[in-house]
Amino acid sequence: MTSLQPVDESWQRGLAIVAHPDDLEFGTAAAIARWTAQGKDITYVLLTSGEAGIDGMDPADAAPAREEEQRASAAIVGVKQVDFLGLPDGVLEYGVPLRRELTRVIRTHRPDIIITNNFRESWDEAGQALNMSDHIVTGRAVLDAARDAANRWIFRDLDLEKWSTRQVWAAGSPRATHGVDTTGTFDLGVRSLEAHAAYLNGLTSGSFDAEEFLEGFSRQAGTRLGVRYGASFEVFNLGLL
Repeated sequence: MTSLQPVDESWQRGLAIVAHPDDLEFGTAAAIARWTAQGKDITYVLLTSGEAGIDGMDPADAAPAREEEQRASAAIVGVKQVDFLGLPDGVLEYGVPLRRELTRVIRTHRPDIIITNNFRESWDEAGQALNMSDHIVTGRAVLDAARDAANRWIFRDLDLEKWSTRQVWAAGSPRATHGVDTTGTFDLGVRSLEAHAAYLNGLTSGSFDAEEFLEGFSRQAGTRLGVRYGASFEVFNLGLL
């Protein structure tokens, strides 16, 4: 098991862009809690409202319920602003329109660091725990949009100044090289996941133990980092276009 290097925490503004409500809560929220406690300003942007994520709930009812849960979950870890782009859950498409929308988001918020989810084909090195399309599409588009946002000649019609983000961090990647100590904020991460009660109950019929689930891979990342609990990231440096 290879060691993880500590992420660079010398930044102030972070932007977390993921596909669904709950995506950040499966491990990353504890890191978010650490950073907001340091005084960093972090905004959440959700591409969808997760309306297709609860089998027993009509999407028209699921969308507002999941948005409410995401806002409550974000507040637990110190995030005040949560934006939803209203794109269709489950059928996100990679392409220029999505890159353009995310470029708008990045140029508007002007983050030092962008956080997204793992967008590799699987969650494990063996390739057995397959990732889903929305995660893959979102991560790829975030990485490309971060570069687009820094190029003044791309999406000029947005009428927003270009913006160069330092790095994009993909949480939970099987190719993770960096990590952060979440020992002190692990409990907040658990509470933030528990806030997604409607989703978790629909997913597991009420038998899901958030603390037990998060402890497993948080301990694994922590061991690689030399601490009790941790969160892992694949770090992409954004240099010349």
